Amino acid sequence: MFDILVYLFESYIHADACPESDLLARKLSAAGFEDEEISEALEWLAGLRRVAREIHPGTAPDEGSIRIYSEQEQAHLSPDCRGFLTLMESAGVLEGVHRELIIERAMALEGFNITLNRLKVIVLMVLWQQEHPIDTLMVDELLSEDDDWDYAPTLH
Repeated sequence: MFDILVYLFESYIHADACPESDLLARKLSAAGFEDEEISEALEWLAGLRRVAREIHPGTAPDEGSIRIYSEQEQAHLSPDCRGFLTLMESAGVLEGVHRELIIERAMALEGFNITLNRLKVIVLMVLWQQEHPIDTLMVDELLSEDDDWDYAPTLH
């Protein structure tokens, strides 16, 4: 699924240029992706669009707010992942609303071990979907592949 998300980012400069789900599924299938991965990716993207619409400016965290992670979030997001989000926010790359979208989308991936590189793809996709400008060096950092991309069930 993560390979599909990266493929979409690389193939469509703007999220709005991405075709509707049916056509996109056919294009992804023609590109060689498996049907199950395509379904997972499209469902995940639909969830991102839905959640992004539901967050209103009045419910978005204030700029100076501090994020306290729930037990479930701590179990699903490693200290490295949480630290990366804090770093991105303190560097001004992420706003509180983006952080919350990223955490929500990471938590939606129950069958995946959220590694730092997988979190980086989630960050990239949230910023892409929100049409937030992303510096080229930041894209390089978010697409670095120091980690394993394969599916790995989360053990609780």
